[in-house]
Amino acid sequence: MAQTTAGPETRKAGTSSSGAAGLIGLGAGIAMLVAGGLTVLTGARPATLLGLPDPGELTTVALPAVRALSEVSMVLTIGFLLLAAFFVPAQPDGYLDVSGYRAVRAASWTASAWFVCAVLLVPLNVADTLGRPVGQVLDPGLLFDLIPKISAAEAWSLTAVAALLVLVAARLVLSWGWAVVAFGLALFGPLPVALTGHSAAGGSHDIATDSLVLHVLGASLWVGGLAAVVVLASSRSNRDRAAALATAVPRFSTLALVCWALLAVTGVVNALVRVPLWAVFTTEYGALVVAKTLALVTLGVLGALHRRRTVAAAAEGRTRSLIALGGVEILLMLATIGLAVALGRSAPPDTGAPPPSILEAVIGYDLDGPPTLLRLLFDWRFSLIYGSFAILLAVGYLAGLRRLRRRGDAWPVGRTIAWLCGCLVVLMATSSGIGRYAPAMFSVHMAQHMMLSMLAPILLVLGAPVTLALRALPPSGKGRPDGPREWILAAVHSPAARWLTNPLITLPLFVGSYYALYFSSLFETSLNEHWAHLAMNAHFLLVGWLFFWPLIGVDPSPRRLPAVARLGVVFASVPFHAFFGVALMSQNEIIGGSFYRGLSLPWVPDLMRDQQLGGGLTWASGELPLLLVVIVLLVQWSRHDERSARRDDRRAEVDGDADLKAYNAMLNRLATGTPTPAAQEENFRKVAAVTVSDERPTAETRDHRPGRATGTVPAGQDDASGDGER
Repeated sequence: MAQTTAGPETRKAGTSSSGAAGLIGLGAGIAMLVAGGLTVLTGARPATLLGLPDPGELTTVALPAVRALSEVSMVLTIGFLLLAAFFVPAQPDGYLDVSGYRAVRAASWTASAWFVCAVLLVPLNVADTLGRPVGQVLDPGLLFDLIPKISAAEAWSLTAVAALLVLVAARLVLSWGWAVVAFGLALFGPLPVALTGHSAAGGSHDIATDSLVLHVLGASLWVGGLAAVVVLASSRSNRDRAAALATAVPRFSTLALVCWALLAVTGVVNALVRVPLWAVFTTEYGALVVAKTLALVTLGVLGALHRRRTVAAAAEGRTRSLIALGGVEILLMLATIGLAVALGRSAPPDTGAPPPSILEAVIGYDLDGPPTLLRLLFDWRFSLIYGSFAILLAVGYLAGLRRLRRRGDAWPVGRTIAWLCGCLVVLMATSSGIGRYAPAMFSVHMAQHMMLSMLAPILLVLGAPVTLALRALPPSGKGRPDGPREWILAAVHSPAARWLTNPLITLPLFVGSYYALYFSSLFETSLNEHWAHLAMNAHFLLVGWLFFWPLIGVDPSPRRLPAVARLGVVFASVPFHAFFGVALMSQNEIIGGSFYRGLSLPWVPDLMRDQQLGGGLTWASGELPLLLVVIVLLVQWSRHDERSARRDDRRAEVDGDADLKAYNAMLNRLATGTPTPAAQEENFRKVAAVTVSDERPTAETRDHRPGRATGTVPAGQDDASGDGER
């Protein structure tokens, strides 16, 4: 048998690819060593600080080490799926190309490690919380009983479920659309742990939690994206890799700059919430914060070197500098992950501040007094997630508008006003005094609910952001990989969008979620958790957008209903809204009563009256936006008729009013009894058909034709076979 010898290029590619995997493995080991070593050196033992027994050295060291490995696996999974979904071009038929397929399969392996680590962290966190050796909590019955009672164990259980779903998806994915879905599932993975722990408790936990969520997501995209790009650059050199690098490297460079800025801002915010400025240089916790800050600055310098020296070269296929500099950056990033894990295990320094009040411990801050009009308008507490989201929406819209103006294209002023007002409503509902008082008072919460689910979506939909984006963003061009414009079109015309905009789905979801949330135990259960408030606000905005988009939206919709049907959907929702408000006002039981009683707000002596006020606000503020929707629909209907009339007039000027002449000619023929040309042609076809049928033999004569035996037609033959023979 003839032997084949690998050429130098093939051997070098294989060495580089295995070298990238070895580099990532080395970085994971460093992360585990840093996390476990710093935990031992700093003596971080949360159980002993709470007066519980020491869980033992195994739990003390293994928990941070396994968590570091879990987070490394998590960011790698997110990075590989990011590469497959948005960095490398898919094939024209929508399936992943070679680079995308390899990235998805690599994500399946890292997701496996992520899942195993998350499962291991469940008993480790139970043992750490109870102050018992891990061997004593491995009984399945005991674990299942304790998991719902220990927030860290419950969070890692949810993370394990997310990792398992990503693992299954990564093993099955072949198309670009499902790669995007898998990427979205992977982004959910860090959230359960980020929304629990130190940041979710104590004073200012709302700001700390929001900043940590943004921090973790930014780090995952940055670290994972760089690792995936370096692995791609280390793979075998061919035409597919060259095309993938030409797209992936510039896109990652832009994303990396955004993520670095996000990490810098959120890191500073989170540190200031936990550590006063004087304690940064005088405590062990502050020393870890300083070390993490220095690592971030160093990574920023390395990123700047990347943009200057490696981006253009790597896009052209010269990857040596990218692999070398990227390898150093990956090692530093993964070591920083270990440092962050050790920081999370350490208790913030005691600042000597008095313990937080009940209100501050529950919602994260104190309230100065009753919600007067001035306080609701000007007593702001900026929401890092929704406030930043509203500002980014406004800035992005204005940037697209500016691009249109530079080209000389017109854009309706009304759409711009509607969009900016919608962004302002989101900002006011989440960051002004309304957002500040909403977690503590039912009436203000319902006002916030109506603003986010009714008013803001109506205004945002009327702003036509999709149309603006499609006009402002340049098309990728023939033979070029898809870009943001193509992604938007794919999302708008996807089966998921068509299903989600079906009135049979949106109407029950829009009105039914009110009853499901407030007339069950779900609302009271969610009041104590900041993440539940974030989820409720997201639900209100998203469901409102999906409901109003196909009804009054100017943007292209996957399911465009006739005007009468749209009016019918709106009128169908009106009684449900009205009844919901009346039901709140007539409710005999206080919704979320135990939570609101625990706050003991002195300016809310009567919780039932506050609930009735909330019901009244719901009824009034729910009907007015729906009336606005009806007015908008009628105006759109009228304008559509006017445009149709103008279009008919222009066509009449071109063809000499041919339609009217044809109509008058038809009336004249009907009056005189003269058949129309179409009727004459139809009569001719009927006569011809009768003539042909008269010439065909009957069943009896056909059976006695020459060459055919007498009797019945054999099974399997029909008249057509006889005609064919003839």
